[in-house]
Amino acid sequence: MTDLSQTSCMHAFYADHFVLPLPEGHRFPMAKYRMLRDALQSRLPDLQWGQAPQATAGELALAHTPAYIRAVAEGTLAADIQREIGFPWSPQMAERAVRSVGGTIAAARAARSQGVAGTLAGGTHHASAERGGGFCVFNDLAVAARLLQAEHARQRRQVLRVAVVDLDVHQGNGTAQIFAADPSVFTLSIHAEKNFPFRKVDSDLDMGLPDGCTDEHYLAAVDEALTQLWTRFQPQFVFYLAGADPHEGDRLGRLKVSSEGMRQRDQRVFDWAWQHRLPVAFCMGGGYGRSIETTVAVQTQTWQVAFSAWQRWHNGAA
Repeated sequence: MTDLSQTSCMHAFYADHFVLPLPEGHRFPMAKYRMLRDALQSRLPDLQWGQAPQATAGELALAHTPAYIRAVAEGTLAADIQREIGFPWSPQMAERAVRSVGGTIAAARAARSQGVAGTLAGGTHHASAERGGGFCVFNDLAVAARLLQAEHARQRRQVLRVAVVDLDVHQGNGTAQIFAADPSVFTLSIHAEKNFPFRKVDSDLDMGLPDGCTDEHYLAAVDEALTQLWTRFQPQFVFYLAGADPHEGDRLGRLKVSSEGMRQRDQRVFDWAWQHRLPVAFCMGGGYGRSIETTVAVQTQTWQVAFSAWQRWHNGAA
């Protein structure tokens, strides 16, 4: 593993130049990835940028079946699985899928050395071992968690306890399915209870919130969930899925969390991780603002909070 402990700034990984040829009127906001990178290059000029690498078939096999991996690579996905994913297959779709996973892997490796690192994509938590869904092809969180555990086991000869803190507005059913029988990974999901997916898979800790939930109750749920997570599990590493879609301006979210509430959510997660000295790799997940600029603003705010957390690791502040 590359030693990044002396890196001068926080790592950010991107793959926004791999754009899917989506049909006219498709509801997935593909442009948000490049818009976010442009915003961050302006707001946080000291970020250290890296192109997301391709995840290998062997890495993907840590969380997915060989048959599914081949079907994505070769374009032989069944029609029902393509419909469930929501993207038509294309070589660009397959390439972007492996880059999305690679970005989260790279961020996780950087975070182990630096304390905090992120990827501008990722958070594809609806993908299960044998199929995708909900704009998710492969589960980047699951692959990166398993790979990090394998590398830790080789170096330390012990199991790395990993937590997935999923604050996307949609429940992380795919991640929950992959880790259902794995006591070394704790899955936490705070989501809109009546939102997609309509058939949930039990996480280790689920908090389903009612439609229209506002800042006070949302932040109380975050506080309670993080307290329970530490009491029940005490992880050594955290993956944070910082979905922008709980925001009140999101057209698919159903919750009513303000921009300030979203900032406080992120602050709570990074403060909690710092309190317990837990490295954090974070990814963006969902964001479907009525205005795409609103989604990008919420995500930019997440990166600003994360960058302050990275500075705290490197300045040794209390």
